[in-house]
Amino acid sequence: MISNNTLKVTLEGIKMIAKVELALFNPDGTKIISTDVISGKDEARAQDFALSDADSQSFGETYFIKVRDKGSLVYMLSAKGTGDETLTYLRLAAFQLQTMINSDKDRFDKDNFLKNVILDNLLYVDILDRARKFHIENEQKRIVFLIEIKDDSDNTVIDILRPLYGEGAGGFLFKTDERHIVYVRNLEDGDGEEEFLQTARGLLDIVNTEGMQRSNISYGNPVTELKDLSRSYKEAGLAMEVGRIFRGEDYITAYAKLGIGRLIYQLPVTLCRMFLNEIFPDTKPEDLDEETLQTIKQFFTDSLNISEASRNLYIHRNTLVYRLDKMQKTLGLNIRNFEDAMTLKIALMVDEYLRYVEKDFN
Repeated sequence: MISNNTLKVTLEGIKMIAKVELALFNPDGTKIISTDVISGKDEARAQDFALSDADSQSFGETYFIKVRDKGSLVYMLSAKGTGDETLTYLRLAAFQLQTMINSDKDRFDKDNFLKNVILDNLLYVDILDRARKFHIENEQKRIVFLIEIKDDSDNTVIDILRPLYGEGAGGFLFKTDERHIVYVRNLEDGDGEEEFLQTARGLLDIVNTEGMQRSNISYGNPVTELKDLSRSYKEAGLAMEVGRIFRGEDYITAYAKLGIGRLIYQLPVTLCRMFLNEIFPDTKPEDLDEETLQTIKQFFTDSLNISEASRNLYIHRNTLVYRLDKMQKTLGLNIRNFEDAMTLKIALMVDEYLRYVEKDFN
């Protein structure tokens, strides 16, 4: 379905060229959009016109025309103006809408095909057959990006992205639901992790700024056949899930860069609880105050360097040493020691994972 925003831009553009006021109505005569104020009389006329057998009709200086798709009424378009040229402009506008409907249907059919490919709903022979029908190369190196947003029920975000990342730009873009958009990018020889990350940053920036929605981006590994897009999609989905738990302030997650989070995500919950009880027999991670957690985080970020960490925490070196000594007495771990630091790092990640699982379960 063509979005209202796209329809509005189209009518405004035609109005600018033809200098006529246009309005678009649903098949029941209710207004969708207009370039001018629509009176109750105009809506009543549109409703009467919808019930008539005529394909075009005029009421004084107001002209109506029906836009159909395979015989079914899709829209009714009206124009206000004097002279025969008004009806000509109206017919041209109707032709433009008809072209847009056909183009949207073709795109929808192709998007629907690719959606079924990534969801692994098609047999290999069906994939090859439909790919030929849509003139899509089977053997082409591609990668799947997954964009997670709060909501795109009005298609605002995907309409913003489509000119830059859709088929016209050499990729495929479609929604799997109102919160997730899939971008399948065709790759060139030599494209690697740097190009994937650059693409993800571009998507993130556009969705956050122009789409005005906070988003998370993940992506799988490259594949060479259409049938394998489902694997890249599943990898992107897993990366999104793992990133949601462990990414912190990073909103981009690559399946190939999940690190230790990949291992923790696959551990049995009972084993995770046993590990935490072993590391934290007395004090639990949730008992640590914000100051302690911030100190641990910065100390890890600065590779266990006391001077660097104290500078970034804006505290005296001796103050940091005091905090670390206090932490050692509380936790029984000296994180100035690499082995203890790694133990605490893993334990905190396991605790994050358990909290996520328990929250999701509840």
